[in-house]
Amino acid sequence: MQFSDKNILIIGASSGIGLATATLLHSLGAQLFTASRHRSPELLALGTTHFDYDATQPIGSQFDALPEVLHGVVYCPGSIKLRPFERIPVEDFQADFDLNVVGAVRVLQATIKRLKKAPGTVSVVLFSTVAADTGMSFHASIATAKAAVEGLTRALAAEYAASGVRVNCIAPSLTNTPLAAALLNSPEKVEAGGKRHPLQRIGQPEDLAYTASFLLSDHSSFITGQVMAVDGGMGKLK
Repeated sequence: MQFSDKNILIIGASSGIGLATATLLHSLGAQLFTASRHRSPELLALGTTHFDYDATQPIGSQFDALPEVLHGVVYCPGSIKLRPFERIPVEDFQADFDLNVVGAVRVLQATIKRLKKAPGTVSVVLFSTVAADTGMSFHASIATAKAAVEGLTRALAAEYAASGVRVNCIAPSLTNTPLAAALLNSPEKVEAGGKRHPLQRIGQPEDLAYTASFLLSDHSSFITGQVMAVDGGMGKLK
């Protein structure tokens, strides 16, 4: 896959899946534009054009310096707050929805004109979770928000298909990222997490980066409106 002629914006690129995606696309020659609240040393080392941006806040003029044409947008911010439904404050539901859904809406409304100007394969990649399709205890808030992301994916894919903008979503399971650190802070937890997957391991950020790069590339030019599970078989297999 070649990205040397593609301008790609990655939101949430400072760590985890976003950083792995930025690192991979950098190695493939993409012109990268990144945005996150923090600038990690690993991200700085890539030399991307970076914007300091909090995905829960209005965008304003922060993206005015983007090029006139974008070939792809990846929205990676997420949250993991697992607790019994009766102990989840309504404010947590609102916060998860704002970060995962409204944040994506803000970014896409700010960039859609740039995406529509791009020739050839143009792609938006959003992120859901295996828990949006497979019921899991203690996941009520994040599953609700990510299910909305999946609905947004299909609606936008339909609306912008005629403009040549593809919109797809990736649904990971437990992945070794800073967000999941509390769930993976001992060898025993990592082993137990792996055993819940048919492939007998947890996900790695690179697993999701490879899928994101495929969806951004010309190799996936006939794919839109899809939710692609990258979950070690957890969502479909016993």
